[in-house]
Amino acid sequence: MLYSMTGYGRSEQTLGDKTYLAEVRSLNGKQFDLRLSLPALLKPYEFEVRNILNEGLQRGSVECTITIKHNGAGKPVSINTDLAKAYFEPVARLADELKLETGDILSTILKLPDVITPSTEMLTDDEWKFFETVLKEAIADLNAHRMDEGKSIEADLLLRIANIEKNQADIAAMEPQRRIKIREGLVKVMEEHVGKENYDANRLEQELIYYIEKIDISEEQVRLKNHCDYFRLVLAEKEISKGKKLSFILQEFGREINTTGSKAYDSAIQKSVILMKDELEKAKEQILNVL
Repeated sequence: MLYSMTGYGRSEQTLGDKTYLAEVRSLNGKQFDLRLSLPALLKPYEFEVRNILNEGLQRGSVECTITIKHNGAGKPVSINTDLAKAYFEPVARLADELKLETGDILSTILKLPDVITPSTEMLTDDEWKFFETVLKEAIADLNAHRMDEGKSIEADLLLRIANIEKNQADIAAMEPQRRIKIREGLVKVMEEHVGKENYDANRLEQELIYYIEKIDISEEQVRLKNHCDYFRLVLAEKEISKGKKLSFILQEFGREINTTGSKAYDSAIQKSVILMKDELEKAKEQILNVL
C-alpha cells in the first residue's frame, strides 16, 4: 500500500469552555517541513505539537493551523494600570495644550501597546491531553486522504511497470534478428570495400563474435526484469514511507534502459527504448508525491 504526501485533515471538539480546532494540510516535499500556527495557550507545548506532527506525517511540506475558541465568557484579559497612568499624564498635557476635549482619552489609552494584555491562563494537564487527541484525529484524517490518493498512484505505477515489461518483451523478440542484421551488415561492408576473396572468413567470424558480445544487451534486460520484480515487491511491503526507496529503484531502471539504447544499433529496438523511457519518466513524476 502506498501513501501520497498530499492530503487534508481536520478535527474540532469542545471541552468545557474551550473549542479546539486543528487543521493540517500536506504537499509533497523531500523532508518534513512544517509551518505551524499556534494560539498563545499552546505556545508552551510547541515542541510536543511538532513532535506529534512529525511522527504522524513523516514527510512532506506540512501546514498546521490550530485555534482555541473560548465559549460563553469572553477571553480573560488584564489591564496594566501603572502603564495606563504613565500614558495618561503626557496625553492629558498634550490635549490641554492643544485645547482638545479629553473625553476620549481613556479609549485612546486602552489602545496603546501593552495596556491590555491576555491573561496568563494556561491549559491544565487534562486540557492538554484532550487537545492531543484532537490533533491526532486531524492527522489520522489527513492520512486517510493520503491512503486514498496512494491507491490511484499505486495503480498508475503498476501500469507503467507493465508497459516497460511489454516493451522489454518486444526487444527480446527482436534481439535474434538484430544479431543477424549486424552480422550481415558487417559482412556486406567487408565485401564491398575489401572483396569477398581478400579477407579471412574465419578471422572475420572471430571478430564478429567479439563485436556482438560487446553490444550484447541480455545482461541489461535481465537486470531490468529484476528491478521490475523488486519494485513490485517494495510496493507490497507494509512499510508506510517508501517513496525514496522506490525512487532509487527507478534510477536503476534508467541505467539499464539507457545502456540498452546505447548498445542497440537497431531502429526498432530504439523505438521500444524510447517508449520505456517515456513510461519511466511518468513513473518518476508519480514517485515525487509518494510518502
